[in-house]
Amino acid sequence: MSISEKEAERALTEQVVASFAATPDERLRMLMQSLVRHLHAFVREVEPTEAEWMAAIRFLTETGKMCDDVVRQEFILLSDTLGVSMLVDAINHRYATGATDTTVFGPFYMRGMPERAYGENIALSPGAPALVHGRVLSTDGMPIEGAVLDVWQTAENGMYSGQDTAQPHGNLRGRFRTDAEGRYAITTIVPVSYPIPTDGPVGRMLDATGRHPWRPAHLHFMIDAPQHRKLVTHLFDEADPYLTSDAVFGVKPSLMVAYRERTADHELARRFGFDGPFCEARYDFVLDRN
Repeated sequence: MSISEKEAERALTEQVVASFAATPDERLRMLMQSLVRHLHAFVREVEPTEAEWMAAIRFLTETGKMCDDVVRQEFILLSDTLGVSMLVDAINHRYATGATDTTVFGPFYMRGMPERAYGENIALSPGAPALVHGRVLSTDGMPIEGAVLDVWQTAENGMYSGQDTAQPHGNLRGRFRTDAEGRYAITTIVPVSYPIPTDGPVGRMLDATGRHPWRPAHLHFMIDAPQHRKLVTHLFDEADPYLTSDAVFGVKPSLMVAYRERTADHELARRFGFDGPFCEARYDFVLDRN
């Protein structure tokens, strides 16, 4: 390529950048101009053929077609598997405050799930019985009363209710509230590791690049409390084999918990109504003040 051709290519980039110069919103102007510079730099680096660029456009088109307003969000899945979701999370939580670590939101959250009582069972499908409990605290160590814990996890088949239409509505989902001492308790099943959906463009990308689709076993939490920052996080089973190779890069050591085996004569069994062996996991969440 001649110097004049390279100069013409760079002049094109600057022409496109300049086209956004009059954007009234300063932040939007910066975002669009930076996007153009980085996207053009990528194209110059890899020099895609026209066929490859059309394949990329088809990939993004198909990704959009796999999205809906209920449970399937292929673009979130793409962001997750490229590590972008965790990078955005890291950038937005750079400063150590003593609060519980955040992680990815994921593509399978559903609004409007049932309100649950303290210790209520959210499992409407089979699985190994479990109790997950602890407290929600502020960074000063004070308990937070009335914090709302929105909880969701997969069934034993590795699928979420809503995603799997055979599951009862609201299975393994619910909204819990802490008591005056900041305590919460959830009766559920031990989570299982599972593959992210591979029936769409993201699955084909993973297959083509030799990556596995598995996520380690986890329970999702979104916790809201007045005068505190919303917390979006997971609790991971510390014994899971996929902790070091999570397909969406979401694992943090501070979010691992142990599921301890308990017998039917354990004090917690009597309190929460277990009539046989179960597993117990305990975790205290800490929220930042606004």
